[in-house]
Amino acid sequence: MPHRYFTRELSGGQAALTGSDAHHLANVMRARLGEEVVLCGPDGLEYTGTVTAILPGRVEFSVNEGAPSKAEPAVAATLFVGYPKQGKLDEIIRHSVELGVQEIIPFFSRYCVATPKKEEAKNERYNRIAAEAAKQAGRAVIPHVTMPLENFSAVCRALGDYDKALFFYEGGGTSLREVLAPGSVQRLALITGSEGGFSAEEADAAAQAGAVTVGLGPRILRCETAPLAALTAAMLLTGNLE
Repeated sequence: MPHRYFTRELSGGQAALTGSDAHHLANVMRARLGEEVVLCGPDGLEYTGTVTAILPGRVEFSVNEGAPSKAEPAVAATLFVGYPKQGKLDEIIRHSVELGVQEIIPFFSRYCVATPKKEEAKNERYNRIAAEAAKQAGRAVIPHVTMPLENFSAVCRALGDYDKALFFYEGGGTSLREVLAPGSVQRLALITGSEGGFSAEEADAAAQAGAVTVGLGPRILRCETAPLAALTAAMLLTGNLE
């Protein structure tokens, strides 16, 4: 299978890699002129790139016409995840990217155990994790991890940007099968909590903001399990795991 790289230098049938990706292809993979790789451009399409030049810190390509990636789901799912403690967010990011998430938005809420600390440095690492997972999973886009929202009110204010928002509550709610089906939604928000879950006031606020309260069955899931279960269920019910 050809190696996969993401680039923003792609236009007019030409493309280039620089920095660490160029070093990896040229010096680690020992690429040769005429070798083919998969290039993913800023338009979300996949291209076959043929190496035309290997320069210090730069590899250049000719590219064919881009094509949509089969790895990208038809639904753009954003995961709002209550900020967990002890590095659990790393795994949530890694596995949700594999499952097809488009964006991950951490947030702090009333019962979060974690507190804000060095978030800018953490965010750089989180986005590196997302990029690595996207390459491993054969994605054509790199999902973005935002800086964390400071409270649950900020989550509620953001929900107007989505066709549908699902608030996953340990108290249960509407069946997912009643609210999701293939072609039923294009922009979907999924909201799951931290170790402490949600307060009753936060659940009410989510409903008032237009979110549909749903459950994930009779078992209580850990904060690192719930977002992955929610995303998997959403992908399945919208026809994106077929």
